[in-house]
Amino acid sequence: MPSTPAPTPSSEPSSAPDSPDLPAAAEPDPVLLDTLQHEVAVFARRAEQTRLGGVGQARNSMDRAAYLLLNRLDQEGPMGVKALAAGMGIDSSTVTRQVAPLVDTGLVKRTSHPEDGRAVVLALSPRGLARLEDVRSSRRALMTQVTEGWTPQEREVFTSLLTRFNLSLSDWMASTAAADAQGPQGS
Repeated sequence: MPSTPAPTPSSEPSSAPDSPDLPAAAEPDPVLLDTLQHEVAVFARRAEQTRLGGVGQARNSMDRAAYLLLNRLDQEGPMGVKALAAGMGIDSSTVTRQVAPLVDTGLVKRTSHPEDGRAVVLALSPRGLARLEDVRSSRRALMTQVTEGWTPQEREVFTSLLTRFNLSLSDWMASTAAADAQGPQGS
């Protein structure tokens, strides 16, 4: 069965066209922004409570960090720790710490870089791909249940907007980190 990767936010700008159903950007409504931040906070709490872990036997069987790492390796192919960290917007030490149990359990394998035998490349193992597919299937079932009364268009619009929100948040975080790295101007 071919792999169907889940959308993964990256640091690249969104290429999604503006929806013709949405009005052009205007001065944000403070009440709407308060509601948005509240709903994002509620979403974060619910996501953490359920861990959006799916249904059935695979429910809550893989933590968020492992899922995101395995998903990235599946989508992008084998890569080094630095490239994986950069693509996920986290530091290399965090990736090293998070990938260690995945290597220990055989979900990820370490191999030598094909061009530089001294460098290590991380790759999804066949066992890791099978496990990822089980978790994806379980999570698809959960998303089906949670959005049961939604039309296909509503699911598509929500997914598009959530992806756009995640990309914007990622861009904001990257620009904030870059500004922090530069330090105070004019000192």
